[in-house]
Amino acid sequence: MKKILLLSDTHSYIDEKILKYVNQADEVWHAGDIGDLSVTDAIKKLKPLRAVYGNIDSTEARMEFPLHNRFMCEEVDVWITHIGGYPGRYNPSIRNEIYSNPPKIFICGHSHILKVMPDKTTKLLHMNPGAVGKDGFQKVRTMLRFEIDGEKIQNLEVIEFEK
Repeated sequence: MKKILLLSDTHSYIDEKILKYVNQADEVWHAGDIGDLSVTDAIKKLKPLRAVYGNIDSTEARMEFPLHNRFMCEEVDVWITHIGGYPGRYNPSIRNEIYSNPPKIFICGHSHILKVMPDKTTKLLHMNPGAVGKDGFQKVRTMLRFEIDGEKIQNLEVIEFEK
């Protein structure tokens, strides 16, 4: 079983409140718009990190992290990208792959809107953790945490912070 902390759109912001949740996870996944790499460096000092770069990220971030990160966690096929869309409105650059070879979990960031929803067509679970950074229009900063146990995705929680 793995305890996952999922975050996105830090936009160079990390603090002790976020790091408290990092310490409670087995792995941290970041869905892009990292900003300053001090964010991912702080996370990597504490826990294993899987991340992708986002549209605001620097050349250094793009050299360290991929645009797409597809991997297995336990028995679950996971795909993380920053600008991915959502069920019924996937980014055209990935739409064919989503429909022909869907992961079990599809994760993206970018919108700053927390969203967890099933795709009834592909049977995948779409997750967007919202934005945990302080930049952006969101009124509440959010992250997700959940567990993967074999092929089960369970104990999903929304973590909220004041802006």
